[in-house]
Amino acid sequence: MCNKPFIVEHSLRIHQRLHSGGGSYHSDICNKSLKRKGEELKHKCFHIKEQPYHCNMCNKSFTRKFCLQMHQRTHSGERPYHCDMCKKSYTIKSSLQRHQRIHSRERPYHCDLCRKTFHFKQYLKVHQRVHSRERPYHCDLCEKSFHTKPYLKIHQRVHSGERPYHCDLCKSSHITKQNLKIHQRIHSVERPYHCDVCTKSFYTKHHLKIHQRVHSGERPYHCDLCKKSFYTKQYMKIHQRVHSGERPYHCDLCKSSHITKQNLKVHLRVHSVERP
Repeated sequence: MCNKPFIVEHSLRIHQRLHSGGGSYHSDICNKSLKRKGEELKHKCFHIKEQPYHCNMCNKSFTRKFCLQMHQRTHSGERPYHCDMCKKSYTIKSSLQRHQRIHSRERPYHCDLCRKTFHFKQYLKVHQRVHSRERPYHCDLCEKSFHTKPYLKIHQRVHSGERPYHCDLCKSSHITKQNLKIHQRIHSVERPYHCDVCTKSFYTKHHLKIHQRVHSGERPYHCDLCKKSFYTKQYMKIHQRVHSGERPYHCDLCKSSHITKQNLKVHLRVHSVERP
């Protein structure tokens, strides 16, 4: 059925149950078939929520002794599984095996709705939410929802004001590590994304993609009140203030208000007698 080799016949018989879809042992609670007799206790713990193995360094508890031992490595810092192609190491063997797919470029998980492939099953599962539009993680402070729990946690920093990533060269701080990395390109003058039509280069792939619309003429954002269209969603939102009358930027020196921050900045030169 597949080419996977085994050292002992017993392991082969257990593996063959994956293909047959059945197991020799059954749960006495839900009648689910199990591939190994030893899985009965683990499966029973799932139903009764029993977690008899407790960590003596924190409040966590586990259904299996093996899981407790893996968890304790987070306290001890032990990472016995090392990648022989880079310097990374892992607490469990399966994490190392998943990591090695990055080097081998193995992507065994395929989306059946598009051509994308993934290193990990979890990545495929998250990707499929793009097609189903499922957003199971909801912010309890606003109406936004997200594909993944990490995206929700990042979003919640907008409400809390938490910006845990700090630039060593200036006083700026950032919500995500990726945002900090992009910001640091300002100091290094690094612009790794190049336009293949003109000589311009950009800090981020996103900014390159927006710039390429200048060449292609693509304007995917359309105003539903007039016939105008725009390169970016942000430009469209600014334009819609013309229709709504919203002018969110106010001058502290007079009663004027402005559609954009840049317009306010230009106006302030009137008070400072600054001329460009």
